[in-house]
Amino acid sequence: MSSAPFTVADYLLTRLKELGLTKVFQVPGDYVSNFMNALEAFDGIDAVGEVYEMGAAYAADGYARVHGIGAVSLQYGVGTFSAVNAIAGSFVERASVVVISASPSTQNRERARQQHVLFHHSTGNFEADRNVLEQVTVACEIISDARQAPWQIDSALIAAITHRQPVYLEAWKDVWGLECSQPQGTLSPAPRPSNPDALKLLVDNSVKRLAEAKKPLVLLGVEVMRYGLQDAVQRLIDGCQLPFSTTLDAKTVLDESQAPFIGTYAGPASRLETSPQVLDADCILAIGVIFTDDYLDLLGKRFEQIIQVNCDLARTGAEYYPNVRLPDYVDSLLKAFDLDPRFPRKDVFLPRHPALLAAGGPGDALGYQSFFASLVEFAREHRLWDSSTLILGESSSLYVASNIQDMPRNGFLSDAIWGSLGHETGCALGVALGSGRRPVVVAGDGGFMMVSQSLAALARNKVNAIVFVMSNQVYAIEQAFVDIKAFDADGQFAPFDTLPSLDYRALAQGYGALGYQVTTVGELQALLPKLLAIGDRPALVEVKIPEKDLAAQIKRLAED
Repeated sequence: MSSAPFTVADYLLTRLKELGLTKVFQVPGDYVSNFMNALEAFDGIDAVGEVYEMGAAYAADGYARVHGIGAVSLQYGVGTFSAVNAIAGSFVERASVVVISASPSTQNRERARQQHVLFHHSTGNFEADRNVLEQVTVACEIISDARQAPWQIDSALIAAITHRQPVYLEAWKDVWGLECSQPQGTLSPAPRPSNPDALKLLVDNSVKRLAEAKKPLVLLGVEVMRYGLQDAVQRLIDGCQLPFSTTLDAKTVLDESQAPFIGTYAGPASRLETSPQVLDADCILAIGVIFTDDYLDLLGKRFEQIIQVNCDLARTGAEYYPNVRLPDYVDSLLKAFDLDPRFPRKDVFLPRHPALLAAGGPGDALGYQSFFASLVEFAREHRLWDSSTLILGESSSLYVASNIQDMPRNGFLSDAIWGSLGHETGCALGVALGSGRRPVVVAGDGGFMMVSQSLAALARNKVNAIVFVMSNQVYAIEQAFVDIKAFDADGQFAPFDTLPSLDYRALAQGYGALGYQVTTVGELQALLPKLLAIGDRPALVEVKIPEKDLAAQIKRLAED
């Protein structure tokens, strides 16, 4: 039996293990060395190295999205500030990431006070990291006393699992290694209870509106995933027999092959038959939906007809109901539908349409349409999404992929709310290690260039990810919103929207990945089967497309 003291770092690791976490992503630093040493010696949680801080945070975000909770260990100042963008995405998209750091020690702080020393990676304000991170977390703690550490750690972790959002835990350098008491009991979410009167009124009004509607619709959002409500919502769909759509961030929250699914709703970028059904609905039950400016058209036309219940608000039109929890609402709504003779309704489903147009002939040049049509056809034939996750970031490809139909539950992941370029490649490591599924990434070349070094982490961890880079050497989606006339035959792209040319195959080799380039439909179709047999290495595929290949979905968005 070990005689080593039980430290503050051990306390945090024990709690994380109890919550089911098995990986901590990290970039090393001297301040956080006591925590890293404890992690190396700890049984049941592995340290997973990344090569830069935002990549580590992206990986922790991806892990949290598929596993429930993630963690990243970073150096003070230079590390935590580099990761803020990724953590902000976790905050708005509700992924429980624990950000772990360490700041100058007790002795360092005394020297700074007495001798006016500016310690490395410090702004001079020892609370600067907390001041920044508290903008994108639900709890921030600086641990300066080992006796208080258990309370501070427990309260932060309870906040993370209650709100499904990030927390920040920073300890003074020496404090991570100090002895503290052992954990008592177990941690569980501590949500505020629903107001029973408000809940009953909301459910009664919801059922009444849905029953009286001639064209009702259910719209599902990402919080359905985050709060583990997928099975309950599936029972709701089965019981009430209403058609449903999802927001883009919640694509594949349920199996898309079922008859009630009418397609993902992404505003003007939606499938052409999906938008009219959503916009024509006279009652929309929006469960767990976070409306962004992609949905301004819907809100402008149908605000009064929307029943919206998420973790922040509950409303029917402009009537608001205080203190109603989303899980309580779903549970109560299920019970209400079971008792209401007006459900189920079986006369509201419309015909389904093919997933995408044909890919084209083998000699045809690749573009957004032909690439995705080829990938979808291959995926269906080989049941690719049964064991792989399609990961999209902010790019033209995201909105094209929103039109894919018939994907299985949990087959798709995106950063559609925060919209950070590069997230898709950065989070692939966490998705793979958190779910055991193969990441299939489709990135724009602008976003990929920001995080290309994440290939090294994928290779180091023997992840067989497939990363497709749509290579047109421009920020196409940005240009479309700045001036769509640049896509005309005689149009010119803005200088700030052009990108350098990279040798992607050489880049892949340098990072330890396999590298390929495809320019035609036939080349892509020939390569796809080979990618399934790449073993334990990632593959980078440059998909050459014309600079002015403007995806139809982006055109509709930009012109709306």
